[in-house]
Amino acid sequence: MTDTMVTVLVEHRGNEIAQPTLEALTLARSIGRPIAVWMGEEPPAGAVTALREYGAEEVRVVAIGDRARHSGTAAAVLAAATADSAIVLMVSTFFTKEVATRLAIATGAGVVVDAAGAALVDGRVETTQTVFAATWNVRTRVNADRAIVTLRPNTTQAAPADRPAAGEVISVMGMLPEVRETVVSVTPVERDAGVPLSEAAVVVAGGRGTRGDYTLVRELADVLGGAVGASRDAIDEGWISHEHMVGQTGVTVTPVLYVACGISGAVHHRGGMQASGTIVAVNIDPDAPIFEIADFGVVGDLGDVLPQAIEALKARRQG
Repeated sequence: MTDTMVTVLVEHRGNEIAQPTLEALTLARSIGRPIAVWMGEEPPAGAVTALREYGAEEVRVVAIGDRARHSGTAAAVLAAATADSAIVLMVSTFFTKEVATRLAIATGAGVVVDAAGAALVDGRVETTQTVFAATWNVRTRVNADRAIVTLRPNTTQAAPADRPAAGEVISVMGMLPEVRETVVSVTPVERDAGVPLSEAAVVVAGGRGTRGDYTLVRELADVLGGAVGASRDAIDEGWISHEHMVGQTGVTVTPVLYVACGISGAVHHRGGMQASGTIVAVNIDPDAPIFEIADFGVVGDLGDVLPQAIEALKARRQG
């Protein structure tokens, strides 16, 4: 570890810290001195304790409430909170990628999004990521003095520090910019219980082969403790809501295990899941493109295959 200051923007839903933030703090410890930035409302004591356990030497609080939902405002106050940091890490989401871009423009930093890892090489930040619909693995070096990196979930194993850091809580407030938009109301979208799709370590996805019935897909996901995904065909048919869509124009996932059920494996879908750790495919068509990237494939109707898999997994748990 070096003396390089590495700031991690805390991703949280209400008072709960998202698991990928702990992954980012674990990575930050391998690079330099981790600093956590909590934006929104004041963090609860339990959240601060968790950040300390994962090595945060300071917890910088930017209490701007719902104004944190505006990317321009978030980038402006984050610039003040990270002024002494050479590296800024964020969990990769649609919102944070916009914040990262605005922050890079404001500070002259180099920016890399959707990275799978980062390290200091010869004093510069180098990242790894997949590009072109996950068909290439590349390394990118940031030549600027500052680097901003958004990290995909499930790419670093989260681990507490050997001993909790000081985690001193410090209030930070930058100049709030004038904006042309104002958030007048926030209505939470009801989501399935459990881990969000983008953060899940296990994803079970269904496509046209489900014929609109996601009962078995949901049951398998429940047994595996995972999230439910879907192909664009299933979304277009109205079988399941859009937030479940995995693909280039949907959610990009990098779970440890990805189970594709009745999904042919079109380029659009593969671009959103091809970087998964282990890919299992179940499809009635032996020539389906999904088998080209699958680590394990089963040729068969998911209506026959999934019940057997569910039964076997339940029996193994009980045994």
